[in-house]
Parts: sequence; structure tokens; C-alpha cells
Amino acid sequence: EGEKMDEEESPNTYVIRPDYEAKFKPREVGALVHEVVKSHLNDKKYDTEQALGWAQAISDDVKTKCKGLGLERYKIVVQSVIGEQRGEGAKMAARCMWDADTDNCTQDVFQNESMFCITAAYGVYFY
Repeated sequence: EGEKMDEEESPNTYVIRPDYEAKFKPREVGALVHEVVKSHLNDKKYDTEQALGWAQAISDDVKTKCKGLGLERYKIVVQSVIGEQRGEGAKMAARCMWDADTDNCTQDVFQNESMFCITAAYGVYFY
């Protein structure tokens, strides 16, 4: 009888899916990405020597701030591409195999007179 009480008192704590509040929310993360990119690039002109450093700083900053959103058990992947604005256009594509119920992504496109920046953030739930 004592064993049955212990089983009833300690429920199964294995979580296979996040609660709605704990899911990666593209709109919320997208606003965060937009603010980070804007804060890093708003007053800058394209510079080939510094573009890589800017992209790395943006990616690191987005990843750090996403962790502050309480996205526990999510792996955050951030990709940032910066290029010179020459009127030629650029396309960026990604393919992922994921669980559509838990995983998601968002992106932001920044442009000024001299450059563009495409930043994508992916939230992949870690089972």
C-alpha cells in the first residue's frame, strides 16, 4: 500500500512537448531580432572589413537575448548575412527537417543606403 502512495504522489515529469507559453513564438522573437539588427547597423555604412564581425555580433546578441525569453530546452540557431547594397538583389533559402508542432523560425530584413542584412533565428525543441 505504501508503494501505491509513492506512485500517486510523484507524477511522471517526462515532458515531450513544451507548454504553449514555453514555445518559440516567431512574432516575439522576430521583434527581438529586428531591434538587435537595428541597434547594430542603423548608423553604419557597409565596410567589407567589418561586415563579418557585425554579422557575428548580431548572431551572438540574438542568441543571447532569445535565451532570456525562457525558451528552455530549445536550441537556438541564428544566421546573419550582410551584403553591400548594389541594386542587384539577393535571395536566401534554408531547408530544415523539424517538428512543426514545436519548432519554428523567424527572419528580419534590414536595408539602408549602403547595405542589407538578412537575419534568421530558428528555435528547435530538444527532446
